[in-house]
Amino acid sequence: MTKKIHVVFLILILGSHPKLAAFAGNQHSPQQQQELDWMIDHLFSITEVMVTDVASPPGAARFYSYSLLAAHLVFQKGQDRNEDPLLRHLEASYVASIPLPPESKATFDPAFPAIYAMLEVGKNIMPSGKLLEAAQEKLVKQFVKNKYVKKRELSELIPYAESVAEWVLGYAREDGYRFLSTRKRYSPSAEEGGWYPTPPAYLAAIDPEWKTIRPFFIPDAASFAPTPPAPYDLQKGSSFYQQLREVYEVTQQLTIEQKLIANFWDCNPFNVTYSGHMAIGLKKISPGGHWMGITGIACQKAALDLKSSIYIHCLVAMSLHDAFISCWDEKYRSDRIRPITAINENIDESWRPLLQTPPFPEYTSGHSVISRTSAVILTSFFGDNFQFIDTSEVFFGLPERSFDSFLQASDEAAISRLYGGIHFRDAIEEGVNQGDKIARYILEKVDFSKNILLSKDQ
Repeated sequence: MTKKIHVVFLILILGSHPKLAAFAGNQHSPQQQQELDWMIDHLFSITEVMVTDVASPPGAARFYSYSLLAAHLVFQKGQDRNEDPLLRHLEASYVASIPLPPESKATFDPAFPAIYAMLEVGKNIMPSGKLLEAAQEKLVKQFVKNKYVKKRELSELIPYAESVAEWVLGYAREDGYRFLSTRKRYSPSAEEGGWYPTPPAYLAAIDPEWKTIRPFFIPDAASFAPTPPAPYDLQKGSSFYQQLREVYEVTQQLTIEQKLIANFWDCNPFNVTYSGHMAIGLKKISPGGHWMGITGIACQKAALDLKSSIYIHCLVAMSLHDAFISCWDEKYRSDRIRPITAINENIDESWRPLLQTPPFPEYTSGHSVISRTSAVILTSFFGDNFQFIDTSEVFFGLPERSFDSFLQASDEAAISRLYGGIHFRDAIEEGVNQGDKIARYILEKVDFSKNILLSKDQ
């Protein structure tokens, strides 16, 4: 796949970051290590609820964003919001009313209320969120048992965490999500080359009005619209037909490694199999959930303190949120047919892709967009050539994979969609470009020169 990443820009960003060298030799105290591990563990509890609820890829990114925003707010301890690289992009009228810590706890360790607030938002923002009450009870026991929090302090810290969570939930209620169900029901256009529900489940289109959701950083959904896709044209010399043949031919001769790559990056929460007349839904992590997992792996490897770990998790989540808004805007504007439909109608009616086709239009590739966005953000924070072992899918029965950099991982995620037989090449390559542009824009908005990254004082 052609790489069009703007290398010069990345070098400038990485070279200008004043604190990347601080990763070398980072060490945790036992308490710092435990608090980071607990945060990542409880964030996965939120992921498990999303899997239970079959959260859509854009919806999952939204849930992560608001949950982690609550944790980030606690760590701000009432500091000047105009100086915070994330909060200054929220609507000003809301920011002024963010709850302050209890006066008696001006020097408290924010680890407990930050994680508690994260779970509190997850508990109230997801359909099955009440499942997280068990995680909150476990969190209390963890901090009290290890004497990181005294029992008498809970009467102040829990209400404070709940007040921060309520502020975040109030902010979330105004992002347009609650109006999605009131919008006109989506129907496939039936135009030649347009998207149509795909086998085996023929599910209805997912989140067709996601473009109406309020972003965190980008001006609007259409700001990063990619080059239009190749026109639907079945003439043998056309770009579309050549790409159609490529999907068909590549999937006929996949190597074992290519199949492993496709399955590792599948991340399709809508996967359905049939046994007789019984439909069985296979539980899978969302694309954003996979990159949340990678972010946690990087934080643990770099031995970040909890404040910095929550910050980068929150930034990646908010960037995912905006990237999905941009991608979904294009999907329903170009409304392009999926390979399975075009191949079955014009080449081979018995052909099936390795991966099950997700229920929304083809262009651009969501994995390509959000993976490149995440990879550029993480590269700007941790540096290039950051080697890591991705264990994000082990819980879901897939083996770990090793990568030499976040960009290498995003390249693999992108090309996996061709191996899986669910995307055309231009959707992949233009998706990478789209995600790259979104990430670079967000990095400019965040402005690392004013950042609080890797701060050791909590």
